[in-house]
Amino acid sequence: MFVPGYGMAVAQAQHVVQELAQQLTKNGAEVRHAIHPVAGRMPGHMNVLLAEANVPYEQLVEPDDVNPTMETVDVAIVIGANDVVNPAAKEDPSSPLFGMPIIEVDRARTCFVLKRSMNPGFSGVDNALFLKDNTRMIFGDAKATITAMVAAFKEG
Repeated sequence: MFVPGYGMAVAQAQHVVQELAQQLTKNGAEVRHAIHPVAGRMPGHMNVLLAEANVPYEQLVEPDDVNPTMETVDVAIVIGANDVVNPAAKEDPSSPLFGMPIIEVDRARTCFVLKRSMNPGFSGVDNALFLKDNTRMIFGDAKATITAMVAAFKEG
């Protein structure tokens, strides 16, 4: 499960995300892209970027469609999305995000978060996802990181 956000847009990583998705599919994985309606800088931003990279429309899913099955997701890869995956929206009544629908990647078996730093997202709210036991942080440029993943899968 890929969860793209503004970080994917900034890194211009949509094409290498599609390349990794194709490699995973060749290896027998079911690949989906969970798109939050407000991810990026405008509604539909992620849909446009993924369409530009020729991601099949059938692989795009909305939070309401994927959240009920999140426990069955082996790996969620969050690419620069921050506020739209922040568990404070459902767990912390004092959070300004509380009540906002999110993509519940914290319930996936393993969650990789690609970011440049631990800095909070647009809302300025720290993300508790980063500290969850099932989360692994990968710091750096998203395009370079995903490109390295593609190379590793091609070698294997």
